[in-house]
Amino acid sequence: MTELSRRRLLAGSTVGAAATLLPWATSAPESEARPARGTLRADVIVVGAGFAGITAARELKSHGLDVLVLEARDRVGGRTLNHKIDSHHIVEVGGQWLGPEHDLPDRGLGDPSNYPTDDAVTGQSQIWKLARKMGVPRYTTYNDGLYVDYRRGTRSTYSGRIPTDTPAGAVEAGEAILAIDKRCQSVPLDKPWAAANAVEWDSMTVETWMKYGDSFSNQPFTGLQTADGHHLLTLAVEAVFSAEPRDLSMLHFLFYIHSAGSFGSLINTDKGAQMYRLHGGSQTIAIRAAKTLGHRVHLSSPVREIDQTQHGVTVKGPGFEARAKRVIVAIPPTLAGRIHYSPAMPALRDQLTQRIPMGTVIKVQCVYDEPFWRKDGLAGQATSDRGPVRVTFDNSPPDATDKHGPGVMMGFIEGTDGRRALSMSHAERRRGVIESFARYYGPKAKKPVEYVERSWASEPFTRGCYAGYFPPGVWLDYGHALRRPVGRIHWAGTETAEIWTGYMDGAVRSGERAAAEVRRALRG
Repeated sequence: MTELSRRRLLAGSTVGAAATLLPWATSAPESEARPARGTLRADVIVVGAGFAGITAARELKSHGLDVLVLEARDRVGGRTLNHKIDSHHIVEVGGQWLGPEHDLPDRGLGDPSNYPTDDAVTGQSQIWKLARKMGVPRYTTYNDGLYVDYRRGTRSTYSGRIPTDTPAGAVEAGEAILAIDKRCQSVPLDKPWAAANAVEWDSMTVETWMKYGDSFSNQPFTGLQTADGHHLLTLAVEAVFSAEPRDLSMLHFLFYIHSAGSFGSLINTDKGAQMYRLHGGSQTIAIRAAKTLGHRVHLSSPVREIDQTQHGVTVKGPGFEARAKRVIVAIPPTLAGRIHYSPAMPALRDQLTQRIPMGTVIKVQCVYDEPFWRKDGLAGQATSDRGPVRVTFDNSPPDATDKHGPGVMMGFIEGTDGRRALSMSHAERRRGVIESFARYYGPKAKKPVEYVERSWASEPFTRGCYAGYFPPGVWLDYGHALRRPVGRIHWAGTETAEIWTGYMDGAVRSGERAAAEVRRALRG
């Protein structure tokens, strides 16, 4: 029996019981993060203690303003969350990866000279600045060995970025990504609706573009002709958005990619958004950052109502009333739309929040005594045409080796598969996940010592991940209202970011922007 197995046995945790450990979170100290009660006052109130809200609050505090943070959850960190698997190790059941800090992202799958240069889009500099300030070091995502591709009932291995067992599909998918990257550069990050072909692109879904192309472009794309090319690009879209190509506006798709530099920078591990992990888990940054705010952070304090007058704002929730000069709402648009506002939100802003759904993803992980796939020369990364898990990663702790665990295999149930899984029982999801891992990595995958899952669509104060996405028509008709303050109410959150939207870096940038808006307004 291995040491990991002995620890499990001594702890009395069986595979079935282990999943009941969720939710586990490392939260801010109890003495400094209590629920809001009674009447409170501050210069500025921040709604939400994710990366956007914490950043905004820290920026305001650094400029001498009295700030109050109200968080509905019983923890900080928003869509990041650490989960303990033993006394020494955690896995992240929410957002976890960071991309390169300074260098321009690798621009995809072809010759970089084919891509326009956009010096405005850099690496994830802002989240790295925060990580350094909080003393959270990084390590490189495990990426050694061959990748697995499972298609039409056959498992194959490959190296490189795209499965090559179907050459025609691989070439076609690569050409489509090149076409996407060239088009995304023409979408202004501050005003996507001002793109030259904004009307055409916001009138179609990504699925429509994949099937029929865009004859109106200077260099027309005629659509994907092979089933394998379509499968590969669909899988990439699902992995980035946790939604289906038929759900997404093509304009939003291009904006989102431009905000990160290229499609390759979103889907790649090496030199891409999955390049690094953080010692102690990504939530540790938020925990330590929130601790610098001390008593200003109140957990288990959901905001139900925001009233504003010409003199200030009043923010109300169960058992508390907080008054300030300004408020920053730093939560996803779909949740911001559920707050009661007095006076009511302008119709355009309210209708915007009705039209930005969240992606659907269940993050699943199996813990093993060791990362056995490494002995087989595998990187732990798989793609598949069969669910429920179609994408996997080696999510083992940094001290894991091919002979020493724990080994953690992680996967995502996304988009349509995720929506179906929401109606399944826990046992059905667990069985489907383990069967998926066994298809890709063999019979050893059938015997995890712990199974962990997190359904972000089931979270009452999240309602989905990774981020809110825009269906057709939203940018054109409602996009002007996304970042525009409404009186004394300002908006933050990764969905409002212009660079690295949807990511932790985008959340930090949005908090910085909103804090700067508030400071200008108070000076005026």
